Amino acid sequence: MSALGTRVSFWTAGAVVALALWTSACPTMTYPLYQSQWGVSTTTITWIFAAYPITLIPVLVLLGDLSDHIGRRASILWGLSAELAGVLLFALADDVSWLLVGRALMGLGVGLSISPASVAMVEFSAPGQEKRAGAASTAVSALGIGLAMVVGGALTQYAPHPVHLHFFVLAGVIALVAAMVTRLPRHTRDEATGPWRVRPLSIPRGSRLVFLAGALAFASSFLLGAIVLPLGAKIAQQLAGSTNSLVTGALLAVFAACITLFALSARCLHVWLLVTLGAAGSITAVWLYFLTGTTHSLGLFFVASAVAGAAYAFDFAGGLTVFNRYAAPHHRAGMVSAGYLVGYIAQGVGAPALGAVVTAHGLMTGLMTGAIAFGVLFLAALTAGLTVLAPLHKAERRTSRLAAASPKPSGVEARSS
Repeated sequence: MSALGTRVSFWTAGAVVALALWTSACPTMTYPLYQSQWGVSTTTITWIFAAYPITLIPVLVLLGDLSDHIGRRASILWGLSAELAGVLLFALADDVSWLLVGRALMGLGVGLSISPASVAMVEFSAPGQEKRAGAASTAVSALGIGLAMVVGGALTQYAPHPVHLHFFVLAGVIALVAAMVTRLPRHTRDEATGPWRVRPLSIPRGSRLVFLAGALAFASSFLLGAIVLPLGAKIAQQLAGSTNSLVTGALLAVFAACITLFALSARCLHVWLLVTLGAAGSITAVWLYFLTGTTHSLGLFFVASAVAGAAYAFDFAGGLTVFNRYAAPHHRAGMVSAGYLVGYIAQGVGAPALGAVVTAHGLMTGLMTGAIAFGVLFLAALTAGLTVLAPLHKAERRTSRLAAASPKPSGVEARSS
């Protein structure tokens, strides 16, 4: 079987990233059904959601650089197999234990596939196109979230077997993309040459401060997801007054649509500006969700979802661009995996903690707690963008201007030297 061309390989890797986010968000529209039909509490819902990042974290710690050694294709295929198994468990589930195991398998699968797929998008791009790959990765991530909301909302509202059918559809898409992945090149140019062994992720000493700035931005997008994905449908229905699952899904899809729109514009912005705009937008979004509850306004919920989508796009693209631009090629997958690790730790702690507050004290108290607690990290990301990335950008521009201004040797002098 012949390998795919570079352009098709790029978009096949992008489809894997989209599937990872679709898989991550796929139960969003069925969480209210688990609560109404199965009697599941909000705390249990957020633990089901958190089983995904909790499982994914050790995968990233122990296997984060696996694809640097065994190849992007092999790691992606292992990941898609685990995702498929997890989604099928949701499709066949009849109690919470199936959901917990299914989410754990989804976490395993995404942990094995998303970093190598993100890196493969860079490797199948032209040299110097890291920002384009980062923007495209963010856009296809948004597509995955949007499909989870719209397809899940439509099937939940209008199709038979609303608790199960969406997951069978997703399983079929995963199988189709896996067939495409088998035609990717077995190895790519930036893989490591030494043998692989289980070892913790490590960041080279000279890259740690800039990695921290990127990781704070990246984690900010995951904390926004910790509000929108497990609680978004509940906010829309309980606080904003939506009574139709498709309408709720469409409102939540505004979040994904704005991620796509602003991810494309992210290609035109410097990385420090991406990070600072993302942090400021994240702070604004969480307080807008809180205000949605005080006004009971679907319109304000729409605005909150749009701002959250824009902030997510800048946070995610900014962090990913930092990792891809400043990592050595043979450490790139490890650095991206470390970024995902920080993001999923934030999400794995933040989501259940928020769910516990909502269960004990109500949704409004939970939203206010999230706005305050998550806002601390958003503020740290804003500070890092201004104090670490902005000066680095200025230094790079100064170096470029000096290089452009330096006299070039004439042809005769160059030949005689």
